[in-house]
Amino acid sequence: MFLRHPHRLFVIAFAALWLLVAPAGADEPAKVTLGIDVLLSDRIELVQGKRLGLLTNPSAVDGQLVTTLERLRSDKRVKLVQLYAPEHGLAGATANGTSNHPGIEPSTGLPIEGLFGGQGAPSQESLKNVDAVIFDIQDIGSRTYTFVSTLGKLMYAAKTANVTVIVLDRPNPHGGLTVEGPMREPKYKSLIGWGPFPVTHGMTIGEVADFYNKELKIGCRLEVVKMKGWHRSMLWDDTGLTWVPPSPGIPKSLNAILYVATGMVCGSGPNCNEGGGNAMPFELIGAPWIDPETFANSLNEQAKNIDGLRNLHFRPMTWLPWHGQYDGKTVHGVQLHLKSSKDFRPLRAALLILTTLQKQFGSQLKIADPHRFGRVWGNDQVLELLRAGRDWQSIEASWQDGLTAFGSVRARHLLYEP
Repeated sequence: MFLRHPHRLFVIAFAALWLLVAPAGADEPAKVTLGIDVLLSDRIELVQGKRLGLLTNPSAVDGQLVTTLERLRSDKRVKLVQLYAPEHGLAGATANGTSNHPGIEPSTGLPIEGLFGGQGAPSQESLKNVDAVIFDIQDIGSRTYTFVSTLGKLMYAAKTANVTVIVLDRPNPHGGLTVEGPMREPKYKSLIGWGPFPVTHGMTIGEVADFYNKELKIGCRLEVVKMKGWHRSMLWDDTGLTWVPPSPGIPKSLNAILYVATGMVCGSGPNCNEGGGNAMPFELIGAPWIDPETFANSLNEQAKNIDGLRNLHFRPMTWLPWHGQYDGKTVHGVQLHLKSSKDFRPLRAALLILTTLQKQFGSQLKIADPHRFGRVWGNDQVLELLRAGRDWQSIEASWQDGLTAFGSVRARHLLYEP
């Protein structure tokens, strides 16, 4: 039979092979139940009969990839009356530093306010029309990502208006254990460094809200709808959830992890490109003046002996950005390949990259705006040590006392077990 119909043999063999190599649990349901699903199944009393505002974008989906906006507007128990949008807009498609203009959202007919690029918080006029504002956005766990800044500004505005803030919790893609970086000094408070915590804080967006409300003494009426099934040791791939981009530069969960490793380098002002204007944002580090082979060899030789970086490999690469730093110019550098994000230390990777650039290409490495560098990193000491030629270990050691003190404060706001 198989000799007469050889294609059948191929089909059967392929099916058997697929059963052997298919990812375990590929069709299993998600292990984590998100805040939006918990709200509508178990905690509907928080919103039923109330006039609701919603601060969201397309990354806010339920376990079946239905957006929170659609879930709320189609639920007869809910009265949605106002929409708010963070950076990149309600559709998650506007450019960096922009959001929606005030107006009417066409699919719902609801008024919308963009909370970035001028207006930083909901207007008191709009808050007069709501009893509560729901915050549901997928954050990426970095202080420099502006969604946590918008959350804080919302909470201050809600306190003034005597409006409840309801945070629908979501996983931190870094997990709940990675905490790295210097504390943000008061003089560097900005939308890319709003919260007084390290670069990676190891908190969910709900835990950040609780931290803000108590440590900053905002004192708004706050409700955090916790997830079910999430533990602090879980990385994104452990959740069983599907990643939906929270902004154009974070198309995959990998980009959310590497955002810290490369964004803290080129995003702080040096004359390099981190993959902006490329199909691999935050997966690359390069500049026209870099020798890619020399750079990659040095990084790999060091990384293999560094805790938290042994699963990271740097591959020499050349590319042509179509916008951003070095638009239209050939760039040489490396692509970061992360074999496993378990135990990965993204800020340690950023320090390794920065100090290697300084050592190998110090005369070409330019940081034209020290103030921007300070705003991104949160202090002046990192740049001072870098320019002094100190190694990554010395720079990392400089913020350990601050991390220790933060850890004691952070512990008061953790909502989930290890």
